[in-house]
Amino acid sequence: MGVGRVVDGEADLVHRSVVMPVAAVFAVVYLGGTLVEKRAAEGAVRAPGRGLALIWLATVTLLWAVLLCLASDFAWLAFPLFFLHLHLLRPAVGVPVIAVLTASVAVVLWHQPGGAHAATVVGPATGAVFAVLMAQAYRVLHRENRALRETLEDLRRTREQLADSQRTAGALAERERLAREIHDTLAQGLSSIVLVSRAASSSLESGAVEDAQDQVSTVRRTAGENLQEARRFVAALQTGQQREPAMLDELRGTCRQIEAQAAASGAELRCRLHVEGEPRPVSGGQALVVLRVVQASLANVLAHARAGETVVTLTFVEDELLVDVVDDGIGFDADRAAADGAARNDGTGYGMRSLRERVVAQGGTFAVESAPGEGTTVTARLPSTPVPAEKVS
Repeated sequence: MGVGRVVDGEADLVHRSVVMPVAAVFAVVYLGGTLVEKRAAEGAVRAPGRGLALIWLATVTLLWAVLLCLASDFAWLAFPLFFLHLHLLRPAVGVPVIAVLTASVAVVLWHQPGGAHAATVVGPATGAVFAVLMAQAYRVLHRENRALRETLEDLRRTREQLADSQRTAGALAERERLAREIHDTLAQGLSSIVLVSRAASSSLESGAVEDAQDQVSTVRRTAGENLQEARRFVAALQTGQQREPAMLDELRGTCRQIEAQAAASGAELRCRLHVEGEPRPVSGGQALVVLRVVQASLANVLAHARAGETVVTLTFVEDELLVDVVDDGIGFDADRAAADGAARNDGTGYGMRSLRERVVAQGGTFAVESAPGEGTTVTARLPSTPVPAEKVS
């Protein structure tokens, strides 16, 4: 607009020949700088250093000052220059510079024909104040936007860390669950197979062929049961659905199995199951915990207790389900065993900790009482959990 008014005005040829080149250089420098800044913001080019930006700002301002001296029509360019100075300079420096630019515009306009009136001062001053207020508002919004971006980035990192923690916790929990299932099913069965196999070898060495055949049959039956259990375990992993055992039938079968395994190994162990109270529906999770407690406890009796009798008692009370496994074996120092800590590096010593974790996971309590020569009592107490009547075990 300034160039157009100079061309259409009464300026002589010499004046026009000076204004036109200066205006052209101003336009090229100004547009070139803004284009570079835009491409730098988009990441297309490397952002120029602060020193180069200040040199560009000084060049643009100097060219504008020359144009202002040549023609007052270029005074309107002061307004965009205000924003450039407030953007590239600190407020403590930018505001005084804007005051100088405003005063320059007012002086030039005042000395124009008919320009000696209040509007020539109020107009530029109002524009300068407006520019300062808008720039300050922009700074506040930019600062808040940057803080919001940083907060969102922190939130994203936190969510990723939380997701990683949850995946790790889930993996650890699954490892613990698999370790419990393998120990309480397959490992116990294999332990029984090893125990009866040794008895079969001893029978063969002593010539007791019939006893050896019975013991081999026990090994075969135990191996078959373990194979079925392994298949059920694999199926549960594939489908994600844990079978719900028929608790009382499973407990009776466990007692029969432990007596048969004891007899096959040459020991005399009687196992009895007592049910006290009125049986009621039991959730699949609790039924499985009760079954594992009894299986693991009886396996320990067979392997370590040298007991003649063990009694499994299942008690239904109003708000609890209790299971006790008591034997008359040699016992052990329970306090010392608890002080020795968790499972050993060879994978043994894991059983009691596994049972305790199972019971606690169901909201119950688990205790082992024993002393040398006084047998052992394993007790698990589970809070009653109502289930539909069709799921009675």
